[in-house]
Amino acid sequence: MKFLDEAKVFVKSGDGGNGCQSFRREKFIEFGGPDGGNGGRGGDVWVEAVEGLNSLIDFRYRQHFKADRGRHGAGRDRTGAGGDDVILRVPVGTQVLDDDRETVLADLTEIGQRQRLLQGGDGGFGNAHYKSSTNRAPRRADPGWPGAEAWIWLRLKLIADAGLVGLPNAGKSTFLAATTHAKPKVADYPFTTVHPNLGVVRSDDGEFVLADIPGLIEGAHEGRGLGDRFLAHVERCRVLLHLVDGTADDPVGDYATIRAELEAYGPVLAGKPELVGLNKIDALDDDTASAIGDALARASGRPVLRLSGAAGTGVAEVLRTLRRHIAEAALAGEPAP
Repeated sequence: MKFLDEAKVFVKSGDGGNGCQSFRREKFIEFGGPDGGNGGRGGDVWVEAVEGLNSLIDFRYRQHFKADRGRHGAGRDRTGAGGDDVILRVPVGTQVLDDDRETVLADLTEIGQRQRLLQGGDGGFGNAHYKSSTNRAPRRADPGWPGAEAWIWLRLKLIADAGLVGLPNAGKSTFLAATTHAKPKVADYPFTTVHPNLGVVRSDDGEFVLADIPGLIEGAHEGRGLGDRFLAHVERCRVLLHLVDGTADDPVGDYATIRAELEAYGPVLAGKPELVGLNKIDALDDDTASAIGDALARASGRPVLRLSGAAGTGVAEVLRTLRRHIAEAALAGEPAP
């Protein structure tokens, strides 16, 4: 299945049914009077988060969603049936935005959460509604009210407790594959990851969800490489694990590059708790790993965890540290992803 995290769709609620103009005509019954029923109400447009979806790919093949209109009223005081609603079923973590792509109309973060986007039009009154003591035979019947329509954007932000960031080939996919049952593509060239991946990490007696996003490069906030469009998927994370390739020419410069991109993206990510991991230490001798780790600690202002996703060195300690920071963020009132 292809991954799609953004889609533009057209939605329209149903029109209301027309009211009926009718008079009672029965043999041997005089003064029958008006008996036109009201029109039915048009269907609403709903969005609902459901289980089992992790992409918006369904909305690539269908972009128009229209609720049914209400049925017209009829004689003998019969009210028209209401129109059927239309429900947009989306993955958990989907945001619904207005056409300006800024105004958030709904944010669905739990399975079963639903919200009405557009309300159907009311049905028109039949002439029986207008009967009064002074108007015994009204001939007025109203048309139904039209439904509303709009273009909206669906934007998926994956739900994860921790997120992996770093330059291409920093070892993020290898780390995800080593710690979860996820099977991301792993190769010795950049940009092997072209869409976000999720995995469930089981550490000691607990578990948490880890997200791996495609690597960033310098100028990603300006659209270079794959750009920063996938950073939205780690906005909901409680902590970030920043992996730095220890075999790179300038690991400290690589760290500074990613920090600059996170800060250019906005304060949401720049202010998140961050763990720094020096990866691929299995390819370094102890003195070199210590020197790079110390330089990285001075540049980042925080302790540096040394690990190797491929060899498994230090991975268990990194996972325990991630779990501890996730728990601390939860206690501090950080909203659940």
